[in-house]
Amino acid sequence: MAPLSVPGGGVSNVFAAIIFVLVLCLSYYEHHAVFVQSLVLLQPNTISLKTEELKHHHRVFASSISKLRRPHELRRTALFFASTTDNKNNEAMPTDWRIQILNKLSAVIDPDLNEDIVTLGFIKNLVFDETTSTVSFDIELTTPACPVKESFQSQAYDLVTSLDFVSSVKINMTSQSRNQPISEQGLGGLSGVAHIIAISSCKGGVGKSTVAVNLAYTLKNLGARVGIFDADVYGPSLPTMVIPKDDAVRFLGRQISPLTYEGVKLMSFGYVNDGAAIMRGPMVDQLLNQLLTVVNWGELDYLILDMPPGTGDIQLTLSQRMNITAAVIVTTPQELSYVDVARGIDMFGTVEVPCVAVVENMAYYKVPAAAKPQQLDLDRLKSVFTHKLELNGIADDGLVSELVQLVMEEQRTSLFSKENIKKNIRVDSDDNVIQIFGPGHLTRLSNQFGIEHTFAIPLMTSIANSGDVGVPFILRNPDSPQAAIFRELASSVVREISKLKHKRNSMELKIQFDTQQHMLKVISPSLTPAEKPFSFAFIKPAILRRDCKCAACVEEMSGRQILQPQSVSEMIKPTSIHPCGNYALSIVWSDNHRSLYPYRQIHRLVNNWENSVTEGSMPPSSVENKGVII
Repeated sequence: MAPLSVPGGGVSNVFAAIIFVLVLCLSYYEHHAVFVQSLVLLQPNTISLKTEELKHHHRVFASSISKLRRPHELRRTALFFASTTDNKNNEAMPTDWRIQILNKLSAVIDPDLNEDIVTLGFIKNLVFDETTSTVSFDIELTTPACPVKESFQSQAYDLVTSLDFVSSVKINMTSQSRNQPISEQGLGGLSGVAHIIAISSCKGGVGKSTVAVNLAYTLKNLGARVGIFDADVYGPSLPTMVIPKDDAVRFLGRQISPLTYEGVKLMSFGYVNDGAAIMRGPMVDQLLNQLLTVVNWGELDYLILDMPPGTGDIQLTLSQRMNITAAVIVTTPQELSYVDVARGIDMFGTVEVPCVAVVENMAYYKVPAAAKPQQLDLDRLKSVFTHKLELNGIADDGLVSELVQLVMEEQRTSLFSKENIKKNIRVDSDDNVIQIFGPGHLTRLSNQFGIEHTFAIPLMTSIANSGDVGVPFILRNPDSPQAAIFRELASSVVREISKLKHKRNSMELKIQFDTQQHMLKVISPSLTPAEKPFSFAFIKPAILRRDCKCAACVEEMSGRQILQPQSVSEMIKPTSIHPCGNYALSIVWSDNHRSLYPYRQIHRLVNNWENSVTEGSMPPSSVENKGVII
């Protein structure tokens, strides 16, 4: 029988059938954009198939799509077929078997992207060996340091081996190759770098370089290719914290070859010049530009950028010129450090760099259970209180005993209370914890700026000593509880970058201002029933403005409301709205006030209002004062 030909080029008959049927279905389905996306995904060059084969594949595909109701499921079906585009052995595996395998694999969900690995396109090179009944395929992850890759592999293996026609399974875990340059034109040394992670403190002496070094080696242990660039010219720390066996800087042609220690590439001005950097700002800019241009980093998954402290010209230039993927902020528990953290987050927000984690260094000191706290000299304490009362002409009347009891209670609750801080720190059950520099601000940072990932690292002699002897702590103490904190930090950073790469933050929540209705339209999948992919709610701008939690609107220490609700005009409106990282929106209001709203705060505000109606229509004015309508 003569083949039915459609102009294009050479692909498999299976894909020809899919494309042909997809085109036929366009007139029957409302969500035809999904099919267009699938057609672009398949990218055929030629379609040539026989009529009988077309009928067979039409029946198979029609039976699959007849059970589907939502557009993303239609796209998934197209991806089922697309997973075997380049294989020459597809004819050995019946089409319905392939569908069964991919249906099984679609039960594996990426916890960060909230999609199955088939729909995300992670399944590649699906092959069936007819002689041994062996199924083999690749799972192509977003990064080699994916913290859930073992889970993916285990789940996929169990699911596919459960099929009757499969005797064995071979899974190859791979990662996506870098598909775009990380730097602007001219920074040729960074052309092979996939992601740049800035480690910033905005204040010196908080342990920023310690976090940068140990994060880098943790990512390397997770399987990533990693480099560290020490951008602090005035006070470089990397040459002290990491001492390579061969510290000679070598040129390869016109480029510098970075130093290497335990598989991580290193570069710092301190490796090049042992003397002090006595130079003004413009000279430092030129020096950093030269280093960025001539250092040949090669292929890297992550380049850790150890930023100089502060928020000045050098920091802004680095942020803009290097196209930083994400930032990690390092601080200490003191109030002064918190103020600088807020400035740093504002700086990165200005250059549109998302802050994905905050590390509070020296957050606590861990006292082993065998060590006892210093005992109070109660007799001396009573004597001091009695003397003070007498000097002020106050009678005792049992007041001294009450004051002593208050001091003892304060010692118990403030110095050795694990219950108040166990949410943020990792301690053994029998250990006592002393928060030398105060309780810290991790909860406040998370609530005010919407940063989900916060970590507390203890004050430890072994961490300080590791930096002094030039060997990272994570390499000397890989099984310690503190190493586990660094692994959690690395996993969180990797996951957040994966979300940024897939732009899931833009799908999480959007706000648009409806000028005609003078309402904010909140678009979010979290506001919708399960059977609908998206929905929206309306909220008055004044209500959102009054809910601002910044330091100018709410007293930071007590939580007392500073902003008076009646001072906010009902006609206030946003002048700019843009996402800030993965978890917050930044809004500038017509009163020139800038607010930062974590997504969860907006969700809470929406869900708190009782009046809800069906999506799509505005309510009568009599119920608009409820604030939110779905």
